[in-house]
Amino acid sequence: MKILIIGGTGDTGRWFATFYRKHGFDVVVWGVNKRHDIAGELGVKFADDLDSEISSSDIVMISVPINITEKIIGDIAPKMPQGSLLMDITSVKTGPLAAMEKHAPAGVEILGTHPMFGPSIPDIRGQIVILAPVEGKCSKWLPVIRNLYEENGAQIEVMAAKDHDRMMAVVQGLTHFAYISTGSVFRELEFDVAESRRFMSPVYDIMLDLVGRILAQNPYLYAMIQMNPEVEKVHKAYIKQCNLLAETVKSRDIESFVGVMKQAAAHFGDTESALRRSEKLIGTKIAEHEELVRSIGRERALKHIYSGVVHYGIVRKLTSRTVTIERGVKTTELLIENVRLLNEKELFDWKAENLRNVSRDISVFIPYGSNPYIIKDVISGSDSVISAGIIDVYKRQERTSVTYRLKILGDNDTALVQENVEKLLKGIGCTVR
Repeated sequence: MKILIIGGTGDTGRWFATFYRKHGFDVVVWGVNKRHDIAGELGVKFADDLDSEISSSDIVMISVPINITEKIIGDIAPKMPQGSLLMDITSVKTGPLAAMEKHAPAGVEILGTHPMFGPSIPDIRGQIVILAPVEGKCSKWLPVIRNLYEENGAQIEVMAAKDHDRMMAVVQGLTHFAYISTGSVFRELEFDVAESRRFMSPVYDIMLDLVGRILAQNPYLYAMIQMNPEVEKVHKAYIKQCNLLAETVKSRDIESFVGVMKQAAAHFGDTESALRRSEKLIGTKIAEHEELVRSIGRERALKHIYSGVVHYGIVRKLTSRTVTIERGVKTTELLIENVRLLNEKELFDWKAENLRNVSRDISVFIPYGSNPYIIKDVISGSDSVISAGIIDVYKRQERTSVTYRLKILGDNDTALVQENVEKLLKGIGCTVR
């Protein structure tokens, strides 16, 4: 099947271009920026003749900013062929679906979708995708799209467009509004966020990262999410409750404050489960830090989350925010939030692939009746030995001579590794030639 992604050279469009290509679709992308280079990197075609690609596509996906989605639908939909599917992936559903119903010819199916994840997510597995079909207008394509996502591990939720927008007004609108306003309060107070990390509690630490995460995103996207028509009443309720709570504090009315908090907790429902889940999140952060503490004085590797660069050496110093690693005469200080601690196997595999490794040959007489390939496997499990191979086998009278070639990690003492392997071979009855 052929899918044309309008806005396919943007971040989200690129994610879906990769996803659909991986699952056997003939993918074509189009973007107003005419980025043929991005299409080339994705291994897909760029739609130079857009009208021709529209008329020959099985699916057209709209992946453009919310504020121009309805206009783009109005331009694209009338050109689509019978039996095809028009779908969008915006975070507002009522307006785009109304535009699809208005402009799509009879015989063209329509489907509103909202992936509840961003393009930084590596895989759809475990992610939520909301589908908003219009009754009678997606009988053929709804099961196709749903099955594709579910078979790859996504959780599908089906709901009407208006219900979706009401829910997202809180799930996205309120959440983003609260975090962005918190960031604005920091600015208004000229509050030193970096300095505050010296005194943070685990909850403040997590909250600060979530605020920073939102502020690091595309502000135009988040502005458009706030334009959901259902958001206005959510804002009013939020501001009203903030003012009510502020007045309660100003009047030093402790009982009223307690009452507000108790009423909110009663409405929230299962606060115990929320407490356990948040404790698990806090525990994960603490466990990561404790593992770094245990690593002081040991060789470890830290992979930078964004650049992919691996730093390895002896962990020398640790603060609440930084870790210092030493390799030879070079010392590197890294922000903990920017790195991931590799386990021993990951470090070994990285060294095997990236270091200039060394080969050494060892020739031995093996015990009578021994299998040289089993001995090879034993050697392969030795410390700092990447692999072992057999390069020569011959029999001399009643004895079998085998030459093993070792591939040794390049940052090790090669002579010492070879000596240890020879000791191992002697220990199982071999005679080193």
